[in-house]
Amino acid sequence: MDEEEQEQITRAKEAPPYNQLPAEETRYALFTDGSCRIIGMKRKWKAAVWSPTRQVAQATEGEGGSSQLAELKAVQLALDIAEREKWPKLYLYTDSWMVANALWGWLEKWKKANWQRRGKPIWAADEWKDIATQVEKLPVKVRHVDAHVPKSRANEEHQNNEQVDQAAKIEVSKIDLDWQHKGELFLARWAHDASGHQGRDATYKWARDRGVDLTMDSISQVIHDCEMCAAIKQAKRVKPLWYGGRWSKYKYGEAWQIDYITLPQTRQGKRYVLTMVEATTGWLETYPVPHATARNTILGLEKQVLWRHGTPERIESDNGTHFKNSLINNWAREHGIEWVYHIPYHAPASGKIERYNGLLKTTLKALGGGSFKNWEQHLAKATWLVNT
Repeated sequence: MDEEEQEQITRAKEAPPYNQLPAEETRYALFTDGSCRIIGMKRKWKAAVWSPTRQVAQATEGEGGSSQLAELKAVQLALDIAEREKWPKLYLYTDSWMVANALWGWLEKWKKANWQRRGKPIWAADEWKDIATQVEKLPVKVRHVDAHVPKSRANEEHQNNEQVDQAAKIEVSKIDLDWQHKGELFLARWAHDASGHQGRDATYKWARDRGVDLTMDSISQVIHDCEMCAAIKQAKRVKPLWYGGRWSKYKYGEAWQIDYITLPQTRQGKRYVLTMVEATTGWLETYPVPHATARNTILGLEKQVLWRHGTPERIESDNGTHFKNSLINNWAREHGIEWVYHIPYHAPASGKIERYNGLLKTTLKALGGGSFKNWEQHLAKATWLVNT
């Protein structure tokens, strides 16, 4: 609480409890309240005034404000009613301490300080100025009413406060609720796409880190309906790489299958990705290059396999010219690697590499919003998603 709020407020204009008002004075009593609610993509507020003697409520609504602003709008509405009907006085009943304290004394201090505090304009200065101008013309007494008192303890004052509370509530139609749900789904879909089609918890954290609160239900629905996620999930349903136990003799990192995939050329001239799959676990490594050549193959293997996982005993590939040449043969011999060539597109031989190529492309397309746009920027994340 601010120092100004901690100061003792002089309650010279405090109104008596409603049930202690003289009968002829009750006609000048109004109860005020305000509320705020987010509907769809918009924040809406509603301000209401309740007349106990007339048993009627008046309200006004708007967009973009808070419940505190709605409380001020309700006070303005009450003052307008009193001015329009030429009341000699106004008894204002509110469950907002902010409104009560302001009318009891803060308004006078703010006005003397030119509606500033510590060199900055006070919050809702225009509304407060308008209220101050109206209060100068009309004697106003204010009373704070406890809100949400149990029915067993509620007196006439509390019951009237409950009436204005109900009048200030923003009714939400089924259509509004539908739009609100659609708005939540829109945000959840945006977060799911922008975060790289991650799971429910990861999408929730990604959005929360960026100041967006989503419900787990909306995220789950978006993921369930996501065609890209369905494609990735389907692509991940691959058979074990070891056929007939031919990989069982190898330890992690000792055997790899490699290949190239072709993608749209980037501005940097990259068009190919060297894909490398570890035989015993299916761990994927990738390396983007402008040309599928023997030299780029060696560079990719050294950076992504040898330097990170150790020197393998066996590497399998098709017999394309970028794999089957003297440069590759000499390099493999120098490192003690057995290089085995298999028939291209022969599933039993190529194993997981062909399937992982398809999975990688599907993931890159998902991250690109349905195309391979900016695929090089997404490659590291796509590789990580394939491996998780």
